Amino acid sequence: MLKIYIDMDDVLCDYSSKIKEHKQKNPDNPFPQSLPGFFRSLAPMDGALAAVEQLRKNTNVEVYILTAPSTKNPLSYSEKRLWVEDKFGYEMTHNLIICSHKGLLKGDILIDDHASGRGQEIFEGKLFHFGTIECPDWETVLGKLSSELSSNSN
Repeated sequence: MLKIYIDMDDVLCDYSSKIKEHKQKNPDNPFPQSLPGFFRSLAPMDGALAAVEQLRKNTNVEVYILTAPSTKNPLSYSEKRLWVEDKFGYEMTHNLIICSHKGLLKGDILIDDHASGRGQEIFEGKLFHFGTIECPDWETVLGKLSSELSSNSN
């Protein structure tokens, strides 16, 4: 069984667009992510919700959401939890991990938009670097995961 960790910001939800939008409207606030409601209001990335639902239905996959908190906004913990419930239902909140050091977790695959900075560089499994040429979108990620599942079952 493959254990897959999926980052939230800029992988499941569109963090960067919201930051840019806030900075254009309020250039004096250098940390828009510190505003109450910021994390819960993030829009899903294209294809992300359907991809996670597809993975959750696969009996050969364990899906976890692994996200780092915003130290500028202590509400990020509860808002990220509520976002997961809003988008995937209460049951998925049991698979939400909020951790500043992603390299501490054991698993097969980490899907993240950063290759380092939060322990991604020492994650013992494979890193699918989301938003890069190798993993530009969810369609590509699902294709790569399908290959991993095929080679894992042999």
